[in-house]
Amino acid sequence: MDLLSYRDRRSATPPPRLPGRATTARRLSTAAAVAAMLLAGCGTDTPKAAPHSSGPGVSLAPSATPSLSRSAFAPSATSSSSRSSLAPALTSAATACTNSTKLAGWSNRRLAMLTVAVPVSETSVSDVTSEVSAGAGGVLLFGSKAPTDLGSRLTALKSHVPGKLGLLVMTDEEGGGIQRMSNLVGSLPWPAYMGAHWTPAQIQQNVTKVAKKMAAAQVNMDLAPVVDVDGRNVAPSKTNPDGWRSFSGSTSVVSKAGVAYMNGLRAGGVIPVVKHFPGLGGSTYNSDFGPARTLPWSTLQKVGLPPFTAAIKAGAPAIMVSNNIVPGLGTNPASLSPTAISSELRGKLGFKGLVVTDSLSAKAISAAGFSVPAAAVQALRSGADMVMFDLGGNVSSQTSAIATAITNAVAGGHLSRSRLIDAAGHVLAVRHVNLCS
Repeated sequence: MDLLSYRDRRSATPPPRLPGRATTARRLSTAAAVAAMLLAGCGTDTPKAAPHSSGPGVSLAPSATPSLSRSAFAPSATSSSSRSSLAPALTSAATACTNSTKLAGWSNRRLAMLTVAVPVSETSVSDVTSEVSAGAGGVLLFGSKAPTDLGSRLTALKSHVPGKLGLLVMTDEEGGGIQRMSNLVGSLPWPAYMGAHWTPAQIQQNVTKVAKKMAAAQVNMDLAPVVDVDGRNVAPSKTNPDGWRSFSGSTSVVSKAGVAYMNGLRAGGVIPVVKHFPGLGGSTYNSDFGPARTLPWSTLQKVGLPPFTAAIKAGAPAIMVSNNIVPGLGTNPASLSPTAISSELRGKLGFKGLVVTDSLSAKAISAAGFSVPAAAVQALRSGADMVMFDLGGNVSSQTSAIATAITNAVAGGHLSRSRLIDAAGHVLAVRHVNLCS
């Protein structure tokens, strides 16, 4: 029975007599005991991560409200009026613990690490054991042929996660020439082929088969689908980031195919990351190799945004933001733009899930005057939740530099602690981790 129905029933009964001193003492004792029992739900037990979920949408602060049996409100030695006096204590106790309140107790360094996805070769995932042990929120697999025992290696890596909170293990499994582990999970054709020759149902069915094998190998996030509207019949290159990576040059086809691909991943137990907001179709260059611009914002709103809108309405759990400058939305790359992320993606499109950056190692980022650590801070300030960078150089020192830049930014007042907590909360929420359970 819920509190509302109880109050409705109580309102029809005569008011109780004023209690004596002994009765009042018993009520206070009962209220304290029940409140203490409920507050135990916010204790310091080891947090447990829920299994991967393919359901739509995420919650930044999963409820920690304990279930209350009928006996908690059934007539007993506790009088009607004492039950009424318990209501405020019950409500306060039941809502006291959230992911945000738990994260508020974490150090800035630990929060910062949760926002970083560390790159690693899929043939040697143990190379990032120290970064995972330090609390990195995810790992990004690079390579073209995964080892047959990848699943057991990743299981071993996940055992080092502090608090056993789980780990985002991501890769690029788009189809065609962008596949990291097709030798283990099966191959998909280029998205352009899927968009031209497969129905949405066929796309979803074939992607689900691949996703199930990805999940079996302990890979729980795919940086796909690409929902850029391009349609040029060319391979992706330095001058064209899309080409065959795009389902079509038709906004409608891309919207339907993108949702089908996304749903196929979720049905197979893998978290999809829709990319590259707000759309790379028609870009002047590939941002990996230098500064690049999208089509004007006024054009993208009509041509490039609808597939993202469709994905959000269908429950997209995560979206990647591009490193391209969007004419009409400022002079910084979109991944570093509060206008693109906070105003447009979060505000106007109403996206509530995880926002990840494209690789901050891209030449477009350095051309804009940002080092990788500085770009990570700017991305978080702009509304992104998780940052990525390329495999190459010293991954350990780069990871440490990023975390240090973030913590220094908070200490110096350049990045609010509340924004960092919010970002960390989105990282946990996309995997349905409840710190209060």
